[in-house]
Amino acid sequence: MERTTIHPYIPIAIGVIAVAMSAIFVKLADADAGIIAFYRMLFSVLIMAPIFFWKYTAELKRLTKRDWSFSLVAGIFLAFHFILWFESLNYTSVASSTVLVTLQPLFAFAGTYFFFKEHLSVKTILSGLIAIGGSILISWGDFQISGTALYGDMLALIACALVTAYLLFGQDVRKRLSLVTYTFVVYGVSTITLFFYVIFKGESFGPYPANDWLWFVLLAIVPNLLGHTLFNWSLKYVSTNVISIAILFEPIGATILAFYVFNEYLILTQVIGGFIVIAGIMLFVMDFNRIKRIFRKKTLDL
Repeated sequence: MERTTIHPYIPIAIGVIAVAMSAIFVKLADADAGIIAFYRMLFSVLIMAPIFFWKYTAELKRLTKRDWSFSLVAGIFLAFHFILWFESLNYTSVASSTVLVTLQPLFAFAGTYFFFKEHLSVKTILSGLIAIGGSILISWGDFQISGTALYGDMLALIACALVTAYLLFGQDVRKRLSLVTYTFVVYGVSTITLFFYVIFKGESFGPYPANDWLWFVLLAIVPNLLGHTLFNWSLKYVSTNVISIAILFEPIGATILAFYVFNEYLILTQVIGGFIVIAGIMLFVMDFNRIKRIFRKKTLDL
């Protein structure tokens, strides 16, 4: 990995805080889930547009019909991920929703297993069972609170599956395009999808109070453009596993913020289930062979 004057863990920590604010901004906005998602993506595209049209339009010529098809599908999946995740926050707690959405790495591996026939290791199966056990505990605890909380949990899980599909369809196209071009194309498709969804649902594009417009813009700037940009910048200096583990702290940050902003308290099943889910996913993303090599090297140096 390359070296940098700024320790990469600093922007990673800022990125985690930025993405943790997403659920908070959504709950603060007094609008339908489709509208919140639409303006989040629209403002993201508008902010990126000057940079894209100034420097990156030539890259569009590289896209094949397959690339356009995959980008289209990825954008649609991303749009419905936001709709369902934002909707889940109307029924369940920030803690439960954000923890369940972090199951994304396991959904991704399940997708590569079924579609690309990738091998399932013992570590993968064990980590999956642990994380699933934690999610069941969260859902069981939420069901004791109310049936609507369980419904919100189910929406969050489906949203997690959709964002995984978005990543699986987009990863091949991303290899041939810069981050700006790929993001602009997929966000553009997502914005158009959300536009027609809002019309179909009969939701209003406005007017909204000034506070709502503030949350829409902040959703575009903070979690979308700041958070994920910092993660992508950090990938030049740290491994993907470091980012994957760092993102697991998103529900912790979101839960702390929800406590102070909405006075949301945790029940015991959420705490235990959340830690079990995070432990399972951490087991999945950690490279134990690399840790052993580092440990052996340190021992030999001593």
